[in-house]
Amino acid sequence: MKRHDVAERAGIWGLGAWTAFGVLTMVVVSRDGTPLLADGALLSWSVGHRPDVTVVLARALTATGAGVVPFSLAALAGVIAGRTLRQRALAVALCLACLWAGQALRYAVMAIVARPRPPQADWDTYASAWAFPSGHTTTAALAAGLLIIAVRVRGPRGKTPLTLVIGGWGALVGLTRVYLGVHWFTDVVGGWLFALGWLGVCLCAVACRLPER
Repeated sequence: MKRHDVAERAGIWGLGAWTAFGVLTMVVVSRDGTPLLADGALLSWSVGHRPDVTVVLARALTATGAGVVPFSLAALAGVIAGRTLRQRALAVALCLACLWAGQALRYAVMAIVARPRPPQADWDTYASAWAFPSGHTTTAALAAGLLIIAVRVRGPRGKTPLTLVIGGWGALVGLTRVYLGVHWFTDVVGGWLFALGWLGVCLCAVACRLPER
């Protein structure tokens, strides 16, 4: 695929995601952070369906959405995307920079929106800071997105199953935040949209600097 086509497609998907994220953010702010849509119903369902074994599994999965795991996956994406040692080093640096800068921007948005989390009595894991957009969701989605892009670029055999597995992990991390009671569902949707928008910006910027093919 030509460089121009990659940049154009990334820009379109990034703009669409940012637009949806902006609309959702304005709705959240206009409602002073109160639950939206199915937020309350999904939280109530989660609180009422927490056998011990699923809580343990959800805690284990949600832990992979922060700390070492996402940054390791971002570095792996760079290794996969490059062909030579120099290309891989540059790709690793770019992937880590994308993830780190996305984290910094997300923190700024969280501080501005300042949406409260669900009632602490419903929590089944530790959480801190504001709710929107969900941090674990955003981080996992960014790491998953970088790895999916790398897999699709290199085109190994079995890339479709790999894409589904990686994307499934990124989505499930977000859903565990609702299941464990520390986020509203719209916080998670906000995290997914934020990640898609930021990935679009980063991919568009990088594609503009790539060789023609």
